[in-house]
Amino acid sequence: MVNPALAEQEKVADAALRPTSLADFVGQQRVKDQLNLVLSAAKQRNASADHILLSGPPGLGKTTLAMIIAAEVGAPLRITSGPTIQHAGDLASILSSLIPGEVLFLDEIHRMSRAAEEMMYLAMEDFRVDVMVGKGPGATSIPLELPPFTLVGATTRAGMLPAPLRDRFGFTAHLDYYEPNELEQIVHRSAKALHIKIDDQSASELSRRSRGTPRIANRLLRRSRDYAQVHHDGELTVARTQAALELYEVDDLGLDRLDRAVLIALIDKFAGGPVGLSTLALAVGEEPETVDSVCEPFLVRQGFITRTPRGRVATPAAWVALGRKRPNLPNQLPLED
Repeated sequence: MVNPALAEQEKVADAALRPTSLADFVGQQRVKDQLNLVLSAAKQRNASADHILLSGPPGLGKTTLAMIIAAEVGAPLRITSGPTIQHAGDLASILSSLIPGEVLFLDEIHRMSRAAEEMMYLAMEDFRVDVMVGKGPGATSIPLELPPFTLVGATTRAGMLPAPLRDRFGFTAHLDYYEPNELEQIVHRSAKALHIKIDDQSASELSRRSRGTPRIANRLLRRSRDYAQVHHDGELTVARTQAALELYEVDDLGLDRLDRAVLIALIDKFAGGPVGLSTLALAVGEEPETVDSVCEPFLVRQGFITRTPRGRVATPAAWVALGRKRPNLPNQLPLED
């Protein structure tokens, strides 16, 4: 049976993993400096900050930054997401209930419906929405004034945002993957919040295998904690961390089970490629979208595969990573534009 007191303690510890100010936020120094300027100027003018767009891969801190933005300007935060706004009326009800200065965080903003996007144009620019009352020839448009607010949009696919919406943001920031030393600081901070004893070698091991992503670093830290708690005294040493990562199939390069399955299929079944995405996904028993969005960004960034006009091709580094001897292959096709 779950102990309510321990469950509440764990919930508080998980919340403590998120920094609450720009000063505590590790990494993304250029973005932090730019954001600090935008927010400081807004506070000096005693006005709402310009609308802010945060883009970048999942797990890099977009939601955390939205919470920090609200905290820095001393305003309440309203959180919603693009997929939940499928009708203009959904957006109108949210906007009409905002209070002056409130920060509205819209995650996955590129997945809003087209009707809601068009309503957002007017709301962002003129702080007004037009609500249609009635149907047919008798329908009437009623203008509804909105209080000043700050929209913080987050997206993993900035290219899918229509230009009119993207251009209405006063500040756009792109979050990059983290360096190992930055992730090591995050691991130490998270370990302290979760009351985990960890040495520097263990933190370095976790950061090196976290694919440049704080969310993955925190997840691996929790699983390593579980291993040390069940099999030892709860303290994380480098040997225990390595054993936990081996159990969860995360290797020295940060490759997980699915990453290796993709590389093995590409090399062993298709002689290194080229092979189409759908065929490659079938070979590993996954959906093409999973291979495309979960595996490929890391494998391409690490130089293990390339995309060519005819499909995916394994690089020499992929053969080395799997301990395979690369045969004499024809010259690879040029990369896609």
